[in-house]
Amino acid sequence: MSLSGLRSVVAAWTPDSVLMRAQLGALQKQVPVLFLLLGTNVLALAFTHYGVSPDALTLYVPGVLLPVCVQRGVAWTRFDVPAMSDDVIRRQLRRSFCTVAVLGAAFTAWALALAPYGDAYARTHVAFFMSITVIGCVFCLMHLRSAALVLTVIVTVPFLAVFLRSGNTVLVAIALNFALTTVIMVIIMYRHFGEFSALIRSRRALAKLSDENSRIAFLDALTGLANRRSFFRDLATLIEAAASDGRSFALGMIDLDGFKPVNDVYGHGAGDLVLVEVGRRLVEVLGPDAKLARLGGDEFAFILSGEHGPDAMAAAGRSVCDAIEAPIALPAGLARIAASVGYAVFPDMAGTREQLIERADYALYYAKEHRRGRPVVFTADHEDAIRARSILEQELRQADLEAELTLEYQPIVDVAAGRVVAFEALARWTNPRLGRVPPGVFIVAAERIGLIGTITAILLGKAIAAMRGWPDAIGLSFNLSAHDIASPAAVARLAALIEAGGVAPERIALEITETALMHDFDAARDALLALKAIGAQISLDDFGTGYSSLGYVRRLPIDKIKVDRSFMADLLVDKASRDIVKSIVDLCRNLNLDCIIEGVETADHLSILRGLGCRSMQGYHFSPPVPASEVTRLAGPVDAASAEAVDAEVSLVA
Repeated sequence: MSLSGLRSVVAAWTPDSVLMRAQLGALQKQVPVLFLLLGTNVLALAFTHYGVSPDALTLYVPGVLLPVCVQRGVAWTRFDVPAMSDDVIRRQLRRSFCTVAVLGAAFTAWALALAPYGDAYARTHVAFFMSITVIGCVFCLMHLRSAALVLTVIVTVPFLAVFLRSGNTVLVAIALNFALTTVIMVIIMYRHFGEFSALIRSRRALAKLSDENSRIAFLDALTGLANRRSFFRDLATLIEAAASDGRSFALGMIDLDGFKPVNDVYGHGAGDLVLVEVGRRLVEVLGPDAKLARLGGDEFAFILSGEHGPDAMAAAGRSVCDAIEAPIALPAGLARIAASVGYAVFPDMAGTREQLIERADYALYYAKEHRRGRPVVFTADHEDAIRARSILEQELRQADLEAELTLEYQPIVDVAAGRVVAFEALARWTNPRLGRVPPGVFIVAAERIGLIGTITAILLGKAIAAMRGWPDAIGLSFNLSAHDIASPAAVARLAALIEAGGVAPERIALEITETALMHDFDAARDALLALKAIGAQISLDDFGTGYSSLGYVRRLPIDKIKVDRSFMADLLVDKASRDIVKSIVDLCRNLNLDCIIEGVETADHLSILRGLGCRSMQGYHFSPPVPASEVTRLAGPVDAASAEAVDAEVSLVA
């Protein structure tokens, strides 16, 4: 054995603080038993030698040793091991080692001092006392290997020296038996201590694994922030505490704007880098002590503790938005994103965790719809809006949609040929209780509650039925929701409706917006390819307001591009708007795509657009949306140059 190995055997402590703590904990249970054993054996040996040995050995020495056993045994029962520091534990193990050595020598000397007195039975009792005592003590001290080994040596060496030289065959046999038993006990002790050490190491590894699992369970692996489960658990705790002591706080929800194009253009690895950087910036802005979490995807949440008025919340929200809007450097270039923030205050605007989350989420939704890139605090007005939304959703669920849903049609005009080439079908819902509800309101609600598939099927069926009475040269343009192409089953239903409709699928153009495509571009592309395969045409609607990437246009199976009506607002006064429209028209011409300009309101619009090379147009200059009964009248030739402008105050335009 090497010198270092020998030192590790006889050392009273180990550098492993966890093992030391476990050793002391085990000893605390066993050492009092050890002193009880010693005390009992001392009383028995003193009793059998009383009267045949000097009183000093049978009365005075036991009178000293027994109180020591009681005092040390009681002291060990009072140790508070979990509360002890590592240094205190290390000192206690050293002290125990020394105590074992001193007491072992004392008890051995006392027993051997009694050996010359009495008859053979008395001497045998001395041998029995020493052997049974050392065996019991070794068992009790197994978790402090060095002390057990030292005690074994202190007792065994003098025992063998005295009894092997006694000349008594029985005592010599006892000594040899004791020696063999001691060797076996030492081997058992070593094995036990090794298994004990291995058990402690395995427990430590298990505890470390448990801590890691806990960390994984409650931390976002990508950003290192709290995850959804952790955040909502802490939120529930905070609500309970705040409700009991009357405190208030604000829950902020953050959603990134423009994050999906980063994934699509630069790849998911770049998207992960963006999320990590956003997390870092949020910690920097909100402070390291802020309760901040990534809820999933590109959504984050945080808590502003204490009293925060609207101005303070708005300032914090603007700081968050400004921090995120700063360019993010990626290996492939700069990424630019934005963020919207929605707040709800507890307990002013919500009394439960579910209400608080719902209202912060609504404020976030409102920010994205109306104040993109800015913070919005949930107010009583929003609560009224939620109540109105709930009523609307209830009416939608209970409505006779087949009877209440109708369509109006707005013509799409080929101004070069002077004729209507198609009609766009525009959804209308007239509810007995709510009256006529704008499509921008009820379509969004239907998407939210999962009714959009039913509504699409009803409206497409009605549109195809109306088409049967149109001239064969007139087509239909029909709007789809992102939900309509979100699954193969939904696409299959659309395809079945079109194929069973009794009109040529080539006459039907299905419109999808750029924004709808971005929910899942690859899935949307596959859905459009499936619809294209049955003969339907595909139109990219509201072009110029979404991501407008040429890469998307090239990868999609589209036949037409519809330029958003927003470009018409500045067409007469803004050269940049005219240049953009001309660029789109030229792009469509080069890609052999039809280009349709939406929102043509005046003769001036028409004149400028013609000069830019535009051919297909749609807007109030030609006609507002009309009922199905008027489609046949509008399907004839159109003198675009002399068409009368229609009163713009026609309600409920799509």
